[in-house]
Amino acid sequence: MNKNNLFLNSYQLILPLSTEILIPKDDSVRMLVSVLDGIDFGEEKKAYAKRSRKIPFVILLRVVVYGFMRGIRSVRAIERACRENINFMWLLSGYPVPDHNTIARFISAVDMNTVFVKVNKVLVELGEIKFEHGFVDGTKIEANANRYSFVWKGAVEKHKAKLLPKAETFLSETCKRYGIKFLTLEGLINYLDGRKIESVFGKGKRKSDEQRDLETALEYAEKLRRYGKYIEIIGDNRKSMSKTDPDATFMRLKDDYMRNGQLKPAYNVQLCVESEYITGFYVSADRNDSMTLKPFLEKQETEYGKRHKDLTLDAGYESEENYAYLKDKEQTAYIKPFNYEQSKTRKYKRQIGRKENMSYDAALDQYTCANGKKLNAVYKMTRKSNSGYEQNITIYRCDDCADCPSRALCTKAQEGKPKEIECSRAFEEYRAESLKNITSELGIQLRVNRSIQVEGVFGIIKQDYLFRKFNRRGKREISTELALVCTAYNLNKLHTNLITGRTGFSLHEISSA
Repeated sequence: MNKNNLFLNSYQLILPLSTEILIPKDDSVRMLVSVLDGIDFGEEKKAYAKRSRKIPFVILLRVVVYGFMRGIRSVRAIERACRENINFMWLLSGYPVPDHNTIARFISAVDMNTVFVKVNKVLVELGEIKFEHGFVDGTKIEANANRYSFVWKGAVEKHKAKLLPKAETFLSETCKRYGIKFLTLEGLINYLDGRKIESVFGKGKRKSDEQRDLETALEYAEKLRRYGKYIEIIGDNRKSMSKTDPDATFMRLKDDYMRNGQLKPAYNVQLCVESEYITGFYVSADRNDSMTLKPFLEKQETEYGKRHKDLTLDAGYESEENYAYLKDKEQTAYIKPFNYEQSKTRKYKRQIGRKENMSYDAALDQYTCANGKKLNAVYKMTRKSNSGYEQNITIYRCDDCADCPSRALCTKAQEGKPKEIECSRAFEEYRAESLKNITSELGIQLRVNRSIQVEGVFGIIKQDYLFRKFNRRGKREISTELALVCTAYNLNKLHTNLITGRTGFSLHEISSA
């Protein structure tokens, strides 16, 4: 057999002249084209036109978004699908198959977050998103980084603190040796470089004092530079970073495939969901959910110019700062108190040392313990959060509890020291209001829907889309990737609702026994 004939066949004439006739009328790819064609991507096209490509902007956008709708996030896999999948061929509309570099450059050049917002505005016009009931939750998604590339801020600061006196001593001794005063290691390095030292290396070669001094100065200067760079990148709000992806922070993930509790480089991904559609997302390197809520909501309000009427969140978001922010924005907070589940147990109610189990007299601003002792306000202080929010704390102290028979059950303070508790009156009022909200009939329904809707979205994108790890690196790139995942999810959800007749859905009803 002739090897040149292995790639030849005689079946061209039996293929249909148009691939469109093989695509069902209710296929999601048709809906995708209809949605994207109705959106004005003027600014995005201008940014893309600067790189003058052979394939139009809209064609590439269709291909990329549809790839993510099918769970294909690799640019090489998208290129392969364009050669083999009939739906992708139809989307190309006769244009040549783009290679993976073209697809990668397109994804990096276009602001996919804007694409996500514009698609969502179509959902708003269709009445699918109404900005009424928002459900917020977060999850940790592993970064595309070496899991052993960790840099701990505490360790770096400790090494830097040890190195500084060594560098100062070395600089002082070297200055005396050469009879010249240098203020910095860089000055010493420049001086020794100017002496044109003959460097020797290898076995049997003896280095001169000048060469040793130069190498030591270079080593100390490089370490100090590297330590300073690490501390600057890590910043004040986190404690670690990855050398492979400096924007990632080491976190404890639920998907512990190594089964050893090891921290892994990851990002904290926040989603806001309404009517089972993702209305917004936020990527943070902060391990704590409570610190991400305010910037997340501000980002969403900037994008749409509107806010949800109410927000339902779990206990991880409870803080006075978040309560105050939602109150200021006139958004009803349905936040489960951090101690909500504990407070329903008998053990919790028997803990007489807790201020929640003491009676409070608002007129006298005074607590009364289980043994009838009075705890009066003795002084106030201000506590500032990492974001700059100031919380007013009042300290209450018992007048005399030395001979109290319940002392051992009430406090762990040293013998002779009275019982003290601290309290923020504003926080207690916010918590009481939120507790009233979540225990109302609507609050119970919203909490049930939060567990179904937003946690369900995380389950789908992790399990069905296999989105458990980012493919890209850097906060900007992974935000782009997440924007495409969210856009693909919303379009798939719209297609499903159109097929099943569930358009206009808002809340799941609570089934009664």
